Order: sequence, then structure tokens, then C-alpha cells
Amino acid sequence: MTTIAQPSTDQPSTDQPSTEQSTTPPIDQDAVMAFVFRAIEEVGATLNTALVVMGDRLGYYRALADRGPATAGELAERTDTDPHYTREWLAAQAAGGYVTYDASTEQFTLPAEHAVALTDENSPAFLPGFFQIAAGTVRDAAAVIEVARTGEGIGWHQHNSDVHVGCERFFRPGYHANLVSSWLPALDGVVDKLQAGALVADVGCGHGASTIVMAEAFGRSRFVGSDYHDASIATAEERANTAGVGDRVTFELAPAGGFSGSDYDLVTTFDALHDMGDPVAAARRVREALSPDGTWQLVPVAGTTNETLLNGEAVTGPRPLHDGDVIAVGRAAKGIAKLPLTARVA
Repeated sequence: MTTIAQPSTDQPSTDQPSTEQSTTPPIDQDAVMAFVFRAIEEVGATLNTALVVMGDRLGYYRALADRGPATAGELAERTDTDPHYTREWLAAQAAGGYVTYDASTEQFTLPAEHAVALTDENSPAFLPGFFQIAAGTVRDAAAVIEVARTGEGIGWHQHNSDVHVGCERFFRPGYHANLVSSWLPALDGVVDKLQAGALVADVGCGHGASTIVMAEAFGRSRFVGSDYHDASIATAEERANTAGVGDRVTFELAPAGGFSGSDYDLVTTFDALHDMGDPVAAARRVREALSPDGTWQLVPVAGTTNETLLNGEAVTGPRPLHDGDVIAVGRAAKGIAKLPLTARVA
């Protein structure tokens, strides 16, 4: 008969865990799989970003919105695209709930509510520009990985054109819907100045969408848009001439901390301060350029990583700024600016 030897009483058993060893917590397999499936959904969303950009550029959404339901072959004919790629795109869009599919007719339909968000560039709900920004950002991933090793930054001018164009397409409808009707009226006395004739600087103007909206609404005022990205300034000048406001709008190539002029009645910064390499210098320059009773309207991007803080609290609506108030932008990595000025942060 085989017997199992027992450990000696004067030696520690190797079967018992040492008190000096750390114990590994048990793995919750349900939690693992829940995370895996959530991550897979994000992969799918990333791939669908490219499909939305594809549908926008090839005119798939527009053709469905304008001419109604279509089979894959009909949509390919409407858009002068290949039937195979059109069919695959439609199948993916149907799987994601962007379009619906009727098996009896083999037709795909873009619901009217979805058409507003995917085809109406004047609607605040318009989304393709946002998807275009996301697709462009993913394209820049290799550059971001490199600077993560070195600590260097990536300038706005170093992004590809999808980021620049998508940014304008995404934010412009919001400017049309809110800038004149609600954002400017939230500032004490500013609309009266604009109607009488004011001097306005739009800092970080990009393609000039916000500058042009204001110029169209206030014909007696003069507007100076500035941006350090030369291609954006060229686009802004072209857009202003097309809109017929070139007589009262000028654009200059200048960094936010070095735009020209003084005695501005209003300085605006829309969805840009968080992207600036030195937002503190930009804030100081704004203070220098304002007239004694001037106003700075700051519209930040909402979000946890890009938020603007006023006295340590997130700015979520119109807020007054007073002498000595402290504003921090983004992660406040560049420092904190004390702004001795009166304005509202929208």
C-alpha cells in the first residue's frame, strides 16, 4: 500500500501560501467579458466613423434623403458608384440602425429624423462634420504616438485637412443657430454696441464661420478674424467674399497671443482656447486688446478633458467674470491666468 508522506512539524508546509507573498484577486469572468464586448462596440463605432464619412462624401445619404428609398443598385446608379461597394455600405448602415431595410422590396430607407442629422448642414444636429473630425484624428494617430514619447506637441496646422474642414462643418450650424440669437444677447450691452458699430476681434477664427455670422448680422461693425493657420485664413477670406461681407471683415495670420489691434469693443474665442499651445498668453493678449469697457466672449468646448474652469468650477453656461477671477483651460497644464476684465463666459 502506498502512503503519502506528511511534512515535518519543524518545517513550513510548501502547500501553505507565504504571508510575505501577495495574493492575486480572483478574476471575475463576467466582468472580463462585459469589458471585452464594450471594447468591441467601440471598435465597431470606430469603423462606422469611416462609413459615415464615406456616405457623406459619396452622396449616399443625400441621395436617399432627396429621392427616397432605394435598392443597392438604384442607389449606386443615383450616385454613380459601384453597386458592390454600395450594397456593402448599405448593409453595414442597416446593421447600425442608420437606415432601415425592407426585405420584401430590397429597399433601404433613410428615416427623416436621421436625414436631418446626416444631410442638413444648417441644422445644429448635423453630424458628418463631427465624424470627419474623428476620422481625421485617427489618421493622425501615428504622429500622436511619436510625440507621446518625446513630449512635443502637435500644432493645429499639423493635422490633416479632415480635422480642419470637419471642425468648421460641425461647429458652424451651432453658430448660425445660437451666436446672434442667444450667445451675444447674454452679454450686457454688447448687442447695442454691435448695432451701432463696434470693433470686434474673433481670435482663433479658423475658416471664419463665426466671424462671418456676426458680420452678416451687424452691418455697421467691423470684424477682424485671426488665426495662425495660413490655410484656414485663406479659406476664411474666400468665404467672406462669397458671403458678401468682405467690406467689413478682414482676416490676419497671427497667433492668439499676438493678434493685432487695440480698443476692441468685443473679443470672441469660439471652441478654440483649449487647443491653443499657450492659452494664458492668449488670455493676456485679449486683456491688452480690449477697450476699457470691452467684453471677451469665451465659448469653450464642453467635456471633461477640454473643460474651462472658472474659480475651480466647470463653466456650463453664461457666467460673469470679475477682477481677480481665475480661469483655467483644459488640464491647466500651462498655468492659470488671472483676468482683470469684465465679460461673460458662454
